[in-house]
Amino acid sequence: MALARQTPAPRESALTAALKEAAFAALITLGMCIPIIAWGTRQNLDNVLVLDARWGAVAWAVAIVFAGRFAVALRQRTKTVGKPAMRLLPHGAIGFFQRNSRAFSALGLGFLVTFPIIAITLTGWGGALKWIDNFGVQILIYVMLGWGLNIVVGLAGLLDLGYVAFYAVGAYSYALLAKNFGLSFWVLLPLAGILAAFWGILLGFPVLRLRGDYLAIVTLAFGEIIRLVLINWIDFSGGYAGISGIPRPTFFGIPFNASDTGFAARFGLEFSPLYRTIFLYYVILALALLTAFVTLRLRRLPVGRAWEALREDEIACRSLGINTTNTKLTAFSIGAMFGGFAGSFFAARQGFISPESFVFMESAVILAIVVLGGMGSLWGCAIAAIAMVGGTELLRELDWMKQVFGSDFDPAQYRMLIFGFAMVVIMIWKPRGLISTREPTAFLKEKKAISSDMVQEGHG
Repeated sequence: MALARQTPAPRESALTAALKEAAFAALITLGMCIPIIAWGTRQNLDNVLVLDARWGAVAWAVAIVFAGRFAVALRQRTKTVGKPAMRLLPHGAIGFFQRNSRAFSALGLGFLVTFPIIAITLTGWGGALKWIDNFGVQILIYVMLGWGLNIVVGLAGLLDLGYVAFYAVGAYSYALLAKNFGLSFWVLLPLAGILAAFWGILLGFPVLRLRGDYLAIVTLAFGEIIRLVLINWIDFSGGYAGISGIPRPTFFGIPFNASDTGFAARFGLEFSPLYRTIFLYYVILALALLTAFVTLRLRRLPVGRAWEALREDEIACRSLGINTTNTKLTAFSIGAMFGGFAGSFFAARQGFISPESFVFMESAVILAIVVLGGMGSLWGCAIAAIAMVGGTELLRELDWMKQVFGSDFDPAQYRMLIFGFAMVVIMIWKPRGLISTREPTAFLKEKKAISSDMVQEGHG
């Protein structure tokens, strides 16, 4: 009876402590917001600097920090007492998702295949263009980039901060060869991947003995070197002006234009730019599915198991007789190849590229997709790409927030702040990513009974 009466006490003390932590965090936020957010500066018609009070934004920031810190502190403190006071997901939700991954994969694939039809049905031909292009095509590009980097970071455990360099190599390879030599998209697509893989091998050789932070610094420098070369070698890349007029892919030689030989005229349809967007959507969908298929197959091959052994312990990997040099080079080259595929598609889709499209922030976003999703998990990378890239596009649709924060408020400007907040939440809630456990590459297909004589000391 004495124990039963004392049970509620820890929960009450945890609640009080959580409130104190939340109040302290809110007080710090208030102090930081006063010099940064509380007043905004502008120049009036007389060219005089005017201060505008923005205490509403300060109140929102303090309230959000208070609520977030209170939820985190309460969850952390009640873990040691017993059952957590709150759950972000129902108990066993992630386990249920992993056990039924094949069914969810089939449903997801069905949705992706029918997405253009769904978009046209719900929004019409005029509104579907934005959804298919900005959400469908854009998200699938980053899904493919995330899966390509997942080979290097998630499977092989090599921290690469210059992955955008291979993206740029694929884009500029397609742009220069298509514009100067008139080669088709289908010929240049594998060629761009081969050239990017070659540069991946060139990067791999100097960093064979580097690990951790040193490897990250060298790969970061490699990405910046590629970008600076593209900026300063004007005769080759056009510098900051970039390359325009890049030939667009065709449908078996049929262009998507309004001429008499165009796609719409050939099939007796009314001309619409949506046809080219739908075609590009299915092209990038096929490329992304190819990336997933190859990754899954490679994981079950000896090279895939060597990547995972290298990720877990390089010294033990060498002691098992695995050639770590070839293992690292294959990881860099194959991951770079898929980055080259995505880069060539990006150039064909945009029709214009410049070095500004391949800055370090792109590498950071792709790496964040891999880390937040769960390193080594294809499903996790896909979910993280949908959340980060699709969430950014959704911010452009939140015009109603201007009624709360003012007419000058632009939600899209707070993209990086939301990214940072999402990373903090994920690292607290799921430190190893959304999908933190993976199916082993080698396992028995069926359960077998083992004699007790085989498990005695000295027998196994």
